[in-house]
Amino acid sequence: ADGNAENFARRRQTELKHGRVAMLATMGYITPEITGKLPGYLSPSAGLKFADIPNGLAAISKVPAAGWAQMVAYGAFCELSQDQSAGTPAAAGDFGFKVLTSSDPAEKTKKLSAELANGRLAMMAIIGMFFQDGLTGSAWGDWALYTASPLRAFESELGVQAPVGFWDPAGFTADGNAENFARRRQTEL
Repeated sequence: ADGNAENFARRRQTELKHGRVAMLATMGYITPEITGKLPGYLSPSAGLKFADIPNGLAAISKVPAAGWAQMVAYGAFCELSQDQSAGTPAAAGDFGFKVLTSSDPAEKTKKLSAELANGRLAMMAIIGMFFQDGLTGSAWGDWALYTASPLRAFESELGVQAPVGFWDPAGFTADGNAENFARRRQTEL
C-alpha cells in the first residue's frame, strides 16, 4: 500500500519463507498419520522411541531439549548459509535447486507462483490444524472430544442433523439459555 518496491520485496521474501515452513509443518502433521512413525529411537539416551511421540501439539512437551536445539540450529543454518540480502537470487527464493524449479524463465515463474499459492494454503491449513488440535486434542477435528463447546447444549433438539449437527452460525444460542432457545425454536416452527 505504501508503493515501496523494497518493502514489497522483503514482504514477498517473508511470505515465501513462511509458506515453505507452513508446507513442511502441514506435512509434518499429516505424514505420521498416513505412513506411521519411524522405527527406532528419537533419543536413545532417554529411551524415547519415535512411536512414543504423539502427533500435533502434544509432541511439543515430549521432544527433548536437545532435539529442539537441533531443529533451531538447522533453521539457523538454512537462514544464515545463503546471502539473502535484497537483489540476490536467494532473496527471491531461488537457491539454485533446479530440480523443483526450471531454467526456463516462464516455467520458473509459473512454478514459483504455484509455490506462493500453495504456501498461502499451507499457512491457513497449519493454523486450522493448530486450532483444532488445541480444542480437541486431534488435528483431524474429532469434535466428540470437545465437550466444552456451547453448541453441545442443544444437540438433542429437533432439527439437528448429521453431518453438521447443531448449526448456529450467528451465535444466538451461545449463552446456553434454554428459555431463549425454546422461544426461538417456537418462532422458527
